[in-house]
Amino acid sequence: MIPQQLIARKRDGHALSRLELEALLKGYLQGDVGDDQMAAFLMAVYFRGLDDSELETLVEVMLRSGDVLDRSDAPGPRVDKHSTGGVGDKVSIVLAPLAAEMGMIVPMMSGRSLGHTGGTLDKLESIPGFRTRMSLGRFNGILDSVGCAMIGQTDEIAPLDRRLYALRDVTATVPSLPLITASIMSKKLAESLDGLVLDVKVGSGAFLSRTEDARRLARAMVGVGRARGLAVTAVLSAMDRPLGRSVGNALEVRESVACLAGKGPDDLRDLVCELAGEMAVSSGLVLTLAEGRRRAADVLAGGGALERFRRLVRAQGGTLRLSRDDCGLPVAPMTKVVTANRGGVVAGIDPRAFGYGVIPLGGGRTRQDQDIDPGVGFELCARVGDRVSRGDPLAIVHGASPDDLFVGARVLEDAVKVADRLTVDPLPLVLERVVSG
Repeated sequence: MIPQQLIARKRDGHALSRLELEALLKGYLQGDVGDDQMAAFLMAVYFRGLDDSELETLVEVMLRSGDVLDRSDAPGPRVDKHSTGGVGDKVSIVLAPLAAEMGMIVPMMSGRSLGHTGGTLDKLESIPGFRTRMSLGRFNGILDSVGCAMIGQTDEIAPLDRRLYALRDVTATVPSLPLITASIMSKKLAESLDGLVLDVKVGSGAFLSRTEDARRLARAMVGVGRARGLAVTAVLSAMDRPLGRSVGNALEVRESVACLAGKGPDDLRDLVCELAGEMAVSSGLVLTLAEGRRRAADVLAGGGALERFRRLVRAQGGTLRLSRDDCGLPVAPMTKVVTANRGGVVAGIDPRAFGYGVIPLGGGRTRQDQDIDPGVGFELCARVGDRVSRGDPLAIVHGASPDDLFVGARVLEDAVKVADRLTVDPLPLVLERVVSG
């Protein structure tokens, strides 16, 4: 194998054979192909794509580069959910214990913040003591005792994906449909699942802003699962505004706890029930999505999912104080209410501005090795379509200093638009679904 020849062929739009692509990928994992050469290959894929055979090879080599999780002895179907990333997306924190309370086993492997999108691991680690790094043996033990566990990608699972993802992050090749597909599906296939539900975000706050691109990604991931006998459903959901009312790690955990108690924002609760219903269908626990939604809503209202989450937090070393308004989570020392400077209708809330706006407050990263302040962020007081008067609160900035409050207020002034009327209707919360078969 001569790497530059294979790179040139892909650059020029030709498909690589299975043996050629395997040799290139394994050579990179073993150190025979350098980062510079693999970066060039990733850029060629970004522009030229992969055909079905190449995608299958990439998924297979990523999957087999590490371990595959053993099946837990815990009773119940083994189901997971994955989101392509958004702003205010705290669904996983609610969904894992809810699905477990509904009778599923949920081995959830999550990620950290990337660009303007928040990361489930960062949110969970705002809970004092919560550990997201553990051995696979400990992970399976928590699955057996609690019914769900939430960790990051380990060194044992798809190590080739870890290396390629880091390279994609610094070479601007993250938004490549075949590379996204292979990255997500190799990790999910390693979880030995019975069913998988994908939440593919669409809109200005998503990595894929066009419905057409999100649909293509959904179909690609569903196709990979179908080829391997895994029941996969993809839901296209709105990310043209933040999900829920909170953006920021500890703030989003507090909102998740409220949802688990049967409260919280309607859009968060509705999407959680939609995805839990899909998980129940894919696992065979219910026959119809409507039945799954109803069952999810009943479980949320009953309080069992909140107790399940408390057990999960304790099993992973964390402490929650549910009797306190702040749940014992970090709280920013200062807040500032930003008000409307005119009357009218909230015509738009830019999720990407909020996602990037958390970073200068200290709640996000520009480098993966940075520590973050879990208490900072934003709370929305108004939603798209709400009518407001001059002086009405639009949002609250949570910051660590007066400078933070000033910066956060500027973000809000740019991100929340008040106009005479709505000029563009917001996307429906759930746009469509793509199902195996």
